[in-house]
Amino acid sequence: MRFYQFAGILGCTTAAFISIAPIQVEAATFKVISGVTSIDRDHEDILRSIGLNLTGTNNTVAPIPSNYLVGFNIDSATNFTFSDEGGFTPLSGTIEHTGTVTFNNQITVGEFSIGFAPERTVTGASGLVLRDTFSLNTILFDLSAPGPVAFDGQNLTIPDVKLLISPEFASILKKPDLAGLFAGTARIDAQVAAVPEPDSVLATLVAGAALLATRFYTQKIKCT
Repeated sequence: MRFYQFAGILGCTTAAFISIAPIQVEAATFKVISGVTSIDRDHEDILRSIGLNLTGTNNTVAPIPSNYLVGFNIDSATNFTFSDEGGFTPLSGTIEHTGTVTFNNQITVGEFSIGFAPERTVTGASGLVLRDTFSLNTILFDLSAPGPVAFDGQNLTIPDVKLLISPEFASILKKPDLAGLFAGTARIDAQVAAVPEPDSVLATLVAGAALLATRFYTQKIKCT
């Protein structure tokens, strides 16, 4: 094969590689994959003031930060997604937890689920709710808008989330006037992963197929 023929093939192959190179697009959607949700010590004092004394915990973890009361591990069943547009925007799914707490040696709640209920977005409440899935299977607290969210693409910290006693929980306690009462603060420290946009996934598949086709074509030329 003459030099100019080889150069022509090499040039076409190089051009093919350049043309099929996927465009890198920064992901805007993320999912929570692990972490800890922690409750501060004021929560215990406030609940004690309405007759709920913490008498036990099970399968809980060390809180973050360490001066908080208790931590609940974020479970692998979590499918919560959010967008970083505007800082932090919940999209869908729930944050699932392991661990339970017992009050007055009688009421055990836990295996908490945090999700977004847009219809509960009212003054003071963000629409995020904390539900007990262990025994009562009801929303225990409405959550306020958080403090400034820290997010670096891999780690998400949602601080200063106020726990507001839900009407459902107040009804169970037979104290409806407690609805909306501040009952402590929560903090979420989570590890997250980017969720590829559908267009970028398709582009990657197309690019991969084109790359394989180019390699096959180049190999065929070498063999002839």
